[in-house]
Amino acid sequence: MENKKKKVEFTDELKMKYEIAEELGLIEKVKCFGWGELTAKETGRIGGLMTTRKKNKSQ
Repeated sequence: MENKKKKVEFTDELKMKYEIAEELGLIEKVKCFGWGELTAKETGRIGGLMTTRKKNKSQ
């Protein structure tokens, strides 16, 4: 069976998500294990910061 990797398009939102993960010290965990291995608290923190930044950007 052929192993195909999906190409991920780096949208502004995805770039922001990675930047925040790096700022919070979670980027290595994401790189090694993927987004699914983050705790609910960690993902909630990333989502909250993304929302705050989007609101500040639109003002």
